[in-house]
Amino acid sequence: MSDRTSEPAGETRTGQIALITGASRGIGRELALTLARRHRATVAVNYKKNADLAEKTVADIQALGGSGFAVQADVETPEGITALFDEVARRCGRLDWFVSNAAASAFKNIVDLKPHHLDRSYAMNLRPFVLGAQEALKLMDQGGRIVTLSSYGSLRAYPTYATLGAMKAAIEAWVRSMALEFAPYGVNVNAVNGGLIDSDSLEFFYNVQGMPDMRTVLDRIPKGRPGTVREVAEVLAFLLAPESEYITGQTLIVDGGLSTVAPPFFADAGPELQLPPRPQRTE
Repeated sequence: MSDRTSEPAGETRTGQIALITGASRGIGRELALTLARRHRATVAVNYKKNADLAEKTVADIQALGGSGFAVQADVETPEGITALFDEVARRCGRLDWFVSNAAASAFKNIVDLKPHHLDRSYAMNLRPFVLGAQEALKLMDQGGRIVTLSSYGSLRAYPTYATLGAMKAAIEAWVRSMALEFAPYGVNVNAVNGGLIDSDSLEFFYNVQGMPDMRTVLDRIPKGRPGTVREVAEVLAFLLAPESEYITGQTLIVDGGLSTVAPPFFADAGPELQLPPRPQRTE
């Protein structure tokens, strides 16, 4: 068993080393900036194609007081995963935080899915998390944190999301098993399950031909709006921080309440059932 002493809540070490896949934009980029601002962390910014965006993220990390470097690697391949962690090991020698963020899939009805769609969904979503976690553990000589991104497609069924939703559900199952096996090494493993988050990925999904207008969904979310990448990054940062030391094997849902509701929706109800203005106190 590990003899690692937990860090007291509220005490934050500086100089932690983080690796975030798909960190040149969206949630990954926002988290990288948050870690730089809050922890003065060193962040390995993984990207696949867009070197300019990755270098801009590194520059912004440095402007916020952290340090960072960009690493081009295609995490869709085992060789890319190996190359990514080899570079982190070469430059840093160790690792505190691994965030598996990169994702991709084909948004098609099940009857239209081909074998290569299934293969790529596995290769881009589930395999990088598992292989990445294996490599991260080898570098976490002082314990650490592993966090991955899921989505509410792991819990609910909706058009064209079957293959990605299945991978996200599998990821959440792996989180539980990893939490069990990695705890003796002082490593916590968790997931963040995002709902409709205002990002490039959300825009891409709702531009799939035939997809209903996003506004038909927003009025069914209790919070009445999409989430922001900052809100997801804050939850991720919490799971990396000392305050989350006793949280492992969990999936935290960040969806504005979307996964808690079911039809009939208030948005579809008649005026007799519409919620009144907030009650006021009477003297």
